[in-house]
Amino acid sequence: MDTGTHIVMGIAIGGLATLDPVIAQDPLTTQTVLIGTIIGSNAPDFDTVLKLKNNAVYLRNHRGITHSIPAVVLWPLLIVGCLELFFPGANMLHVWLWTFLSVFLHVFVDIFNAYGTQAMHPFSKKWIAHGMINIFDPFIFAAHILGFILWYQGFHPGYTFLTIYIVLFGYYIWRYLSKRQTIKMVKEEVPDATKVIVCPTMRWGQKHVAVMSPGQFHVIEVKNDKLTIHDVYDRKPVPKNPILDEAVKDSNLAAFLSFSPVYRWEVEEEDDGYEVRFIDLRYRSKGHYPFVAVVKLDEELNITSSFTGWVYSEKTLRRKLDVATTN
Repeated sequence: MDTGTHIVMGIAIGGLATLDPVIAQDPLTTQTVLIGTIIGSNAPDFDTVLKLKNNAVYLRNHRGITHSIPAVVLWPLLIVGCLELFFPGANMLHVWLWTFLSVFLHVFVDIFNAYGTQAMHPFSKKWIAHGMINIFDPFIFAAHILGFILWYQGFHPGYTFLTIYIVLFGYYIWRYLSKRQTIKMVKEEVPDATKVIVCPTMRWGQKHVAVMSPGQFHVIEVKNDKLTIHDVYDRKPVPKNPILDEAVKDSNLAAFLSFSPVYRWEVEEEDDGYEVRFIDLRYRSKGHYPFVAVVKLDEELNITSSFTGWVYSEKTLRRKLDVATTN
């Protein structure tokens, strides 16, 4: 989920914690738990700092080890250890229990969007992405805001957020059933589909879908139970040739390939060399595929610049590649 949703979830879990009698009877522990749940609900995303290095490092590591099984155990211990320095009189066992819940829920809800996490790391580096919820879901966010309003109005925060989370549990079931219906529609249209990747949008009735079949990729939009095929590409395995052999050595392209499960590629010969482009087919938006990896090579097949990430215009991409060249 997005940072804003993780923040409101952290506050909500702090409110939910008031159902715990130990916390409800101790103002210091209540304060400490609230701080712990807010930090815990955001701690796994601290790896966002890797963006300061470059996109390749960020792509390879974001939602990786920080969202792993060991991290879910270690984050609460680290947070509670720090909080104990500032709040020595609080009941740290209960602070740890609710902080652990906030960390766990962060990782748990992240597996339901199209981006996913490597939640089973280090046992598996496979990305777990169920494609049921958008990165930012207005209903989930609004439900939390409603809870804060009711809390401010004097409603018991514990029972308020318990009710809201029961409603959200039902919402997740509905989104799961909606995804199943989408897959059913797609397979009726593409009977030989071997893999269907659903990417929900912020609109309930609209989903982007990338479909793999033995010989083709289909890029589909499902909107209000109406299916539209936007693009169809032949599946071409990446060949072994000198240009691509050099391009895949680039760190940006390697990071893209470690993350993207469905993409097409193209090589263009230019006056001063070659451009290799890999295009993720999951995120089509307004006729454009914004998530790409591009590698430029000179005539001697030396890499001169590269980029991977989100770009929404060719002009922006050219500017980023020019910056990479100067660096």
